[in-house]
Amino acid sequence: MALPTVTQSLPDADRRWRDIYRYLDRPGPFMAEGFEAGAAVKEFLHSIKILVVGAGGLGCELLKDLALTGFTDIHVIDMDTIDVSNLNRQFLFRASDVGKAKAEVAASFIMRRIPGVKITPYFGKIQDKDEEYYNQFTIIICGLDSVEARRWMNATIINMYDEDDPETLKPIIDGGTEGFKGQSRIILPHMTACYECSLDMQTKPTTYPMCTIANTPRLPEHCIEWASVLEWPREFPDKKLDGDDPEHIKWLLDRASTRARHYDITGVTYSLTQGVVKNIIPAIASTNAIVAASCATEAFKIATNCATPMNNYMMYVGDQGVYTYTFELQKKEDCPVCGAVAIKIQVSPSATLQDLIDLLLDRKDIQLKKPSLRTSATSLYMQAPRALQEATRPNLSKCLSELIRDGEEVTVTDESLPISIQITVRFE
Repeated sequence: MALPTVTQSLPDADRRWRDIYRYLDRPGPFMAEGFEAGAAVKEFLHSIKILVVGAGGLGCELLKDLALTGFTDIHVIDMDTIDVSNLNRQFLFRASDVGKAKAEVAASFIMRRIPGVKITPYFGKIQDKDEEYYNQFTIIICGLDSVEARRWMNATIINMYDEDDPETLKPIIDGGTEGFKGQSRIILPHMTACYECSLDMQTKPTTYPMCTIANTPRLPEHCIEWASVLEWPREFPDKKLDGDDPEHIKWLLDRASTRARHYDITGVTYSLTQGVVKNIIPAIASTNAIVAASCATEAFKIATNCATPMNNYMMYVGDQGVYTYTFELQKKEDCPVCGAVAIKIQVSPSATLQDLIDLLLDRKDIQLKKPSLRTSATSLYMQAPRALQEATRPNLSKCLSELIRDGEEVTVTDESLPISIQITVRFE
């Protein structure tokens, strides 16, 4: 009679995770400090809550990888619905799912295929949730296609950290892809470089000459830019264009298509329209798979200590072969989110408040959109509400020496960040 194999002798639950348990049953040469092999680490892996932010191309891969890696209590948040253009790379979705919430469909698919895994979806914006919601998770993994959303998550989680309460330390694992290029990184609040520390590394958005857009369009992108930059403000002067609103994208698509036909230009599609408006680079399924695998592996290492996590940034380039490189991003002392000191700004005392705002808007390391400024004593300029904006507008033309003292600290708030930024103004 044949003897039972090790796999056959295991209970169903253990058999499901038998390959993962190889790393948890005994210590290894790459284990991190604090690793203890055995039942306790397995139970911890299966019990912790982990959050995946985004259920698109990267998010689908992440959910699959995490579920197969032993995480059984996974939450996912996404504000998008499924479009036909998603089906070529977001493999958890089918044609019958078009129009449904990505987070909900992805959660249902994974739970059907991998018994024992619970995925809790939320269909909505990350800004809908408060600190209490995010505080329940042990690890947060971001698979987002928006710089603004990444900045918001980064600032929110870091602002939650209290050094006197270890439970508030939430490691962030961030993954991103741009065509054949990708990156994964680990952010430990106030310990490693955060997303904001490396903001000036971001790829500069593609821009098109205004004269080409207005007079001699040659590409479908020119027609879309014309619709979004020129026609939308003319038609809706008081309404902000939302790249995530299907009605807004449909309006732009109709206008761009009409202009494209007039100039015998082809290629204006819904997905391209949204891509131009949101500056999205087309996703490659293989890049998503590689980056998601890296993120899931780091989450597994952080959760179990079976190996030392990377320190702290991995870049992948796959357009001319397969190239990866891991290095440590340096934390900035004057980072507006995790830094220990205020940002120093040097200006002439004869410069106006508007000059200071323009200087802030030009800085790549903070990338503000509509900053409001105030000192501890008074509001210098406020973007909202309208009454306060009108009351502080005369300050824009005043010299800084009339409004603040040399070396005075100014608090800056902006719609792109959930926290305020501290700057110290020095007169040259």
